[in-house]
Amino acid sequence: MTNFSLIGAAGYIAPRHMRAIKETNNKLISAYDINDSVGIIDSISPHSEFFTEFERFLDHAHRLKRCPSAELDYISICSPNYLHLPHITSTLRLGCDAICEKPLVPTPWDLDELELVERETGKHVYNILQLRHHSEILKLREMIARDTSQNKYDVDLTYITSRGKWYMESWKGDPRKSYGVATNIGVHFYDMLHFIFGKLQHNLLHYSSEKKAAGYLEYERARVRWFLSIDENDLPLDVRGIKPTFRSITVNGKELEFSEGFTDLHTVSYQEILAGRGYGLEAARHCIETVETIRSASAVSPKNGEGHPFLPNLQRS
Repeated sequence: MTNFSLIGAAGYIAPRHMRAIKETNNKLISAYDINDSVGIIDSISPHSEFFTEFERFLDHAHRLKRCPSAELDYISICSPNYLHLPHITSTLRLGCDAICEKPLVPTPWDLDELELVERETGKHVYNILQLRHHSEILKLREMIARDTSQNKYDVDLTYITSRGKWYMESWKGDPRKSYGVATNIGVHFYDMLHFIFGKLQHNLLHYSSEKKAAGYLEYERARVRWFLSIDENDLPLDVRGIKPTFRSITVNGKELEFSEGFTDLHTVSYQEILAGRGYGLEAARHCIETVETIRSASAVSPKNGEGHPFLPNLQRS
């Protein structure tokens, strides 16, 4: 068994990590969160230690090093975005490898810092880039690779995931902590687009507010119009009141069906990491550069059909 600990145990995504640890036949030794609403642990790993103070969590982890069979091997990080960097560096300096949710860090300069700490400690950082393991994404990537015409595909990416009033009151609604909606809910899509269509060539922002953003990305093999939102009013009429989420990717007008198959992707990610095939810092650099550019950009008017179909509705509102 490999020994794990988890930072951010009360968060939305933490149960997927807990299940991945269990489903790969490994052991969750301990968990930490400032919030004690972590009853999910009872159904997954009821004997794990739990801490609400980071100092006590670290002290416990250090004492485990006295017993080789209990010493931690990995720490999984599901904490708020702005805490990823200090939690990763603490993990590496503790002598553990880190598995971290997206966005890994907000800027390429933070990635450079993590590279330094990796060299100092001899430990490694792995990013959860689960869409790279989705069967439909892999099929599309293979199809693009087989296409020798080098034509660019026309892609529309639309992701609307309704969030209630709590969202803006939480750390996710604070751009200093979440880095804004395009980063918080979009970074894994930008990674997916790079994974499929190659190097990014152009990055334009058309609209940005605290709840939604839109823009244009051009890759080696694709022209992408994108729209992201947490506002339920942006849901298409045929979805509104029925489902809280609308996810659509069209490639040359054809819908990519990938609404299913997400359940086990964290477990697959863990299997790959444990087998030595995990995605490290450099794999994350492209999407981090993408979101850093979007955050710092000023919105421009779209031209030559580069605007997402939902954009006119935003400009009229």
